[in-house]
Amino acid sequence: MNEDKTLPEEQKQDTNYYYSESEDQDSLDGVTNLANNPRALTEDYLEDSLDELAGAAEGQDEFDTSNASEYNESDIQVLEGLEAVRKRPGMYIGDTTLRGLHHLVYEIVANSVDEALAGRCDTIWVSVNRDGSVTVVDNGSGIPVGNHPKVGIPTVEVVHTVLHAGGKFGGGAYSVSGGLHGVGASVVNALASSMSVEVRRDGNIYRIAFERGITVGQLEIIGTCDPSDTGTKTTFVPDTQIFPDVHFDFASMVTRYREMAFLNREITINLRDDREEEPVIKVLHYEGGIISFVEYLNRHREALHKPPIYIAQRSGECFVEVSIQYNDSFAENVYSYANNIATVEGGTHLTGFKSALTKVINDYARKNKYIKDGDKNLQGEDAREGLGAIISVKLPEPQFEGQTKSKLGNAEIRTMVESVVGEKLSQYLEENPSIAKIVMDKCLSASRAREAARKARDLTRRKSVFESSALPGKLADCQEKDASLCEIFIVEGDSAGGSAKQGRERKYQAILPLWGKMLNVEKARIDKIYGNEKLQPVVMALGAGIGEDFDAEKLRYHKVIIMADADVDGSHIRTLLLTFFFRYLRPLVENGYVYIACPPLFRVYQGNEGYYAYDEAEVEEIKKQTGWKEPKLQRYKGLGEMSSEQLWETTMNPSTRKLLQIQIEDAIASDETFTLLMGDKVEPRKEFIQANAKFAQTDI
Repeated sequence: MNEDKTLPEEQKQDTNYYYSESEDQDSLDGVTNLANNPRALTEDYLEDSLDELAGAAEGQDEFDTSNASEYNESDIQVLEGLEAVRKRPGMYIGDTTLRGLHHLVYEIVANSVDEALAGRCDTIWVSVNRDGSVTVVDNGSGIPVGNHPKVGIPTVEVVHTVLHAGGKFGGGAYSVSGGLHGVGASVVNALASSMSVEVRRDGNIYRIAFERGITVGQLEIIGTCDPSDTGTKTTFVPDTQIFPDVHFDFASMVTRYREMAFLNREITINLRDDREEEPVIKVLHYEGGIISFVEYLNRHREALHKPPIYIAQRSGECFVEVSIQYNDSFAENVYSYANNIATVEGGTHLTGFKSALTKVINDYARKNKYIKDGDKNLQGEDAREGLGAIISVKLPEPQFEGQTKSKLGNAEIRTMVESVVGEKLSQYLEENPSIAKIVMDKCLSASRAREAARKARDLTRRKSVFESSALPGKLADCQEKDASLCEIFIVEGDSAGGSAKQGRERKYQAILPLWGKMLNVEKARIDKIYGNEKLQPVVMALGAGIGEDFDAEKLRYHKVIIMADADVDGSHIRTLLLTFFFRYLRPLVENGYVYIACPPLFRVYQGNEGYYAYDEAEVEEIKKQTGWKEPKLQRYKGLGEMSSEQLWETTMNPSTRKLLQIQIEDAIASDETFTLLMGDKVEPRKEFIQANAKFAQTDI
């Protein structure tokens, strides 16, 4: 590991995002100088006792960042020439929405993290600059600057202008890496209107400049530095020709890089936003690594045991670490990573973990008579109820599905994870019988609830989703049978439901009225949900099942629209339904099938001419545009006050209505929000409401 990576004074002044002096400590999360306090934590999450965390990790292997290999020009291999990334950016970054925009930063930061995994870097700075550009700096070894032996131009230029050129194809520079295709830096360069790269290496500071992937400023030496001071500084401006919105969301960046800091306890990531009058700074470093990550997942729930269980083992060049902690909720929150990449679709490492966990739980339960002879084994979902878990593997040759890397395919890693978790978790339960009893009680309780749910499910399940006899009595179904053309409005109250039925286009629009108080599923097990008279009609109408049995192919509508009043009660109903969808019908949300209808609050009219407005600001805008001084104003207190014609015109007509699509940008953040809003803990919910009240759009 490189030691004492400090910058000379003149360079500190030139790159003010490295250090930040402030008289107001509170404004900077208590950090006066990042150089003096590189291990500072963010104010929104503080690790538990480091002694406790160290105790949890005692006896476990550590990830080996030692790397004797030098990183030089010969380590950069070129597989094929540059292709036109700009024509099909979605192939490389997913899309050109804000998600793709943020992916640009991630690609550059990922290269710095790979340096950390190779033992050549421990600090990364990410700055969103006032002009909208982004700067990423690390104290790694610096990208090689000598001429590439095959291409004949500076290697730093090759890395940024040639696809499939990088140091991750072999040669020993990187034994473990998240970037495997050699396209990260060159893709960012291609999709940036401008990019400059500075390299500190061999006592010199080198600079090269690009515009839309083309070199415009040849590599030159712009200064000198101490030979021990090495690293890379990249500044780029996203191209507005590619991205319709180039405004970076700093909160999303904090979330993403907090995750990165959890997964790599060796590094410190400093984030800075200079676009506001006062800079916002977050310093992310967690000594506990994924142990702290699991605590972070469960911080708004009641943990059933402390500290989390931690397992880590190294085998050859592969490293597996797992941290688990049960809580008092009924939700399962298991997240998997491979070489720091979130494998949202799972893969062999997750399969190995689930298999081992279920086997260990059952073996212990039978050995200690929690399960009687002749009784059925506990199922996987029983073992994972209320479980917060992180599975992180690092391996030299990961096999991902596509450039998005959402699923790990290495067969050997399943065997390793299964073996490690099976052996060490069994040992932990034997050595900690009091915690084992807590886990057993939780799993057995889940099993009883699952069996009750099965019986309830059998009562609600119908032979065919299109049989009218099996559909809810209050459902006004549509005529169309092609689900992709159908939409269902879940409407608050019978009154609004009646107007919606009269005003709808019955060919493709279905109406399901809901009434009474709905169940908060955050505080209920699935057996209670199957028997709930408010949620049961929703499940029956959608026709795709629930929980583990949900089958998107059987879904009867591809637009599920929640239509509630624009008041506090309406907001509550929307939140209850969204919680239900997120917890038990998640593919519905993940596939983009859930929408919120936005009925207007006002009708502004004069004579026979009128306009609808969604808030008071829009009322004033209408007055300004029409020149009406004192128009008449009709205020809708609820959907039931609208006629069927008005409801169709404002809220149901595809050509005039306003819908908000519900999307999951970050599963961890979404889970946290639902736990905060609908869970048992009052204080975190109060703090959330106070912090976000300004964004509320309700008619109280």
